Amino acid sequence: QVQLAESGGGLVQAGGSLRLSCAASGGTFSTYSMGWFRQAPGKEREFVAVINWSGSTYYANSVKGRFTISRDNAKNSVHLQMNSLKPEDTAVYYCAAQEYGRAEFDYWGRGTQVTVSS
Repeated sequence: QVQLAESGGGLVQAGGSLRLSCAASGGTFSTYSMGWFRQAPGKEREFVAVINWSGSTYYANSVKGRFTISRDNAKNSVHLQMNSLKPEDTAVYYCAAQEYGRAEFDYWGRGTQVTVSS
């Protein structure tokens, strides 16, 4: 069983930066794809970014060029560096893990709140 714990959320002004972290325990972290998702009030959860076991990354168009996902297999952690933040980035951000060969993300953290003020 994999457990995920996010940290690093907070309140920031538009144009500012935040770095989210997700610590994983259990399982074989280096073989998982790790993703970040977010859910704004009244909206469905949406994909933000993913990094696979080999380090390949993919981003939602809305964050491309502003957000960077990275992983540290030695520390079983994944990070999301968020720059040039906009009020529309306000949401609860979730970390998720996808086992190799699986189509779905099987494990989820509890989320961390990011609020961007205008």
